[in-house]
Amino acid sequence: MEKYNLIVSSSPHVRSDDNTRSIMLDVCIALVFPLLIAIYFFGPRALTITAVSVISCVVFEYIACRVMGRPPAIKDLSAVVSGLLLAFCLPPAAPLWLPVVGTFFAIVIVKQLYGGLGKNFLNPALAARAFLFSWASDMTTWTAPMLKEKLHPFKSIDPIDTVSAATPLKALKDGLLPEADFWQLFRGETAGSIGEMSSVLIIFGGLYLIARKVITPRIPLWYIGTVAALTFIFPGGSITFGNWSEQATWMISHLLSGGLLLGAIFMATDYSTSPVTKRGQVLFGIGCGALTVFIRYFGGYPEGVCYSILIMNTTVWLLDKAGLPRRFGVPKMDRFRAHFRGKQKGDGES
Repeated sequence: MEKYNLIVSSSPHVRSDDNTRSIMLDVCIALVFPLLIAIYFFGPRALTITAVSVISCVVFEYIACRVMGRPPAIKDLSAVVSGLLLAFCLPPAAPLWLPVVGTFFAIVIVKQLYGGLGKNFLNPALAARAFLFSWASDMTTWTAPMLKEKLHPFKSIDPIDTVSAATPLKALKDGLLPEADFWQLFRGETAGSIGEMSSVLIIFGGLYLIARKVITPRIPLWYIGTVAALTFIFPGGSITFGNWSEQATWMISHLLSGGLLLGAIFMATDYSTSPVTKRGQVLFGIGCGALTVFIRYFGGYPEGVCYSILIMNTTVWLLDKAGLPRRFGVPKMDRFRAHFRGKQKGDGES
């Protein structure tokens, strides 16, 4: 008798060519654009840090899977994406041991100890970035762009020997507008992390992911829109409320400075750590935006993207529960009346 290999799984039965590897490959392609501009501004040092971060992630992923008795998952490219994103969170003058320590924390502690890809509740790259602030001086040494001769690809760099520069967020934190104009912020000709440089290329990468249907624009738009609304309505520092030009400049400076675009497009949309329901995604984006502005205005550190996304990661289960669609055939008012009657009955019986 002829045998057929038929695999039956639970519904829904959806056929698609997409898989984890193809999705992660698209993310890697989208991240190439900001990486190239970082290499242009900071020289081969940016490429070296990125390579060390990616290789370390892959190695730790392989070792962790072997030790924990799981099949190696390095072929799905998720470790490569984590390595790229972590490198993008580091200053170009960071010592080379820093991404190694960060990738160990991201892959082993945050990801594999919780069961591997899809079971982690925090974004690995952002959690590692927060952990690496144990070495605050190394994480806050910013180098002025276009000074490639100061950044050796492999040797550790003494902060005294680097030409440091204030980031636009530092000026905003002090209540001042950045010295860089709109086009400099847009192109990325400012001091900052490796992946924070060119807003235009980050946006281009995001549009690529949207066109490939890897992400939806819902979370990034609500995230960025919330930051835009709050910074425009509540300008800080010396900005005069009612002066629309100054308020608009203040708002645009916040949108194009720091890791807002990188976080909103590439990190807040992480499948494992973001809601799956539409309303949950809207609430997630609004929460990230509100927390980012709150930390930037009132926190001790100029940037709030990392911590805002990590905080909202811990609420994803609740946001998905709140965003569940209404049961088919049950009007909203009927549900409310049934709930109210049940509550009254319970009060009477008590």
